[in-house]
Amino acid sequence: MSTELAAFSKELAAIVEKTAPSVAAVHARPRFPSSGVFWRRGVIVTAEHTIRREDEITVTLPDGKTAPATLAGSDPGTDIAVLKAESDAPVLPHAAGPTVPGQIALSIGRSPDSGANATMGIISAVSGEWRTWRGGRLDQYMRLDLTLYPGTSGGAIVNTAGEVIGIASSALSRIAGVAIPSATIDRVVEQILARGRVSRGYLGVGLQPVELPDHQKALIVLSIAPEGPAASAGVLMGDILVSLGGASVADTDDIQTVLESHAPGQTVEAAILRGGVPQSIRIMVGERPRRE
Repeated sequence: MSTELAAFSKELAAIVEKTAPSVAAVHARPRFPSSGVFWRRGVIVTAEHTIRREDEITVTLPDGKTAPATLAGSDPGTDIAVLKAESDAPVLPHAAGPTVPGQIALSIGRSPDSGANATMGIISAVSGEWRTWRGGRLDQYMRLDLTLYPGTSGGAIVNTAGEVIGIASSALSRIAGVAIPSATIDRVVEQILARGRVSRGYLGVGLQPVELPDHQKALIVLSIAPEGPAASAGVLMGDILVSLGGASVADTDDIQTVLESHAPGQTVEAAILRGGVPQSIRIMVGERPRRE
């Protein structure tokens, strides 16, 4: 048994040694840094909630040197920020197989004082697409059963083959850490490097679920943003939204799902009830205002 444990320990140490050269410490907030992963050559991804300033950001590279970094853009909805820094640090391979509950996972971070650091645990839950409380869409929900110490957010989550599953976030769930999936990171990085931001559709309405007399679920308009897309289209408070873009809507997640496929500037048709009378309104989708 002791031989097996020693072999297991040696394998874990080898994984950390293999992956640590792709992880940097990110200095963009007071007190202590977060971690970041080289996703492409010269491109670092980290957790957006750890970025507290846009200027004078530096990173501690795997070789211990400090280098300036620029913020290419960030997406609070998915808790992803993208930095650029000059470095020849290697890029980790993405996990080829599916991620399943019970799978061993390691978080790999970096501290400017202690260097590479790691914790071990498991992927405790996996499900399909998941919308965060911040409004972003993750391609998969992956709950972590491992300790995320201060500075670990933004670090790599890797499997026992040393392949990256995603990056760690402590800001997307109140009950446990979450791994932001590689597929989501790829999608967000592409948009940020191309446009500097992630655009999300916006109607400018406050909605609440209601049940119609025929037991159909719908959404009643409780508030309207002045000069927002819905207001400009003629939507009124008290209107009942039955469908959007041809899809029935029973809760606000349904609205976000429709808007995922309608970019700002596109027109979407809304079926409403006004005073019990069916009407159709065409709304030009706006861009969700960025959080200050």
